[in-house]
Amino acid sequence: MNNNLDERAYKQVVSKESPVKEWLIDYVGEQHNPENDEITVEMVVETMVKEFPEFVFALAEENFIRGYEQAFVDMESVTKDMAQQHEINEEQKDEE
Repeated sequence: MNNNLDERAYKQVVSKESPVKEWLIDYVGEQHNPENDEITVEMVVETMVKEFPEFVFALAEENFIRGYEQAFVDMESVTKDMAQQHEINEEQKDEE
């Protein structure tokens, strides 16, 4: 994964777009007391890990499982493509 993309995602400033986000941003702000009053995704994650690790673990586990399943789908697709290419190559050899 690209670390620059990770860094940008974590440094993104969040805004109060819903009642839950408003509550969470206010709570995180009280915990971190940032000088510029801006709350970042990184601050929210740090707070959630500290205050509600079960929730973060569930999200991480789900993300891992989805990634693992996608890897198998990709592997099957590549294997299938390679088998088809092998058949084409064999047919071309037979024609020569």
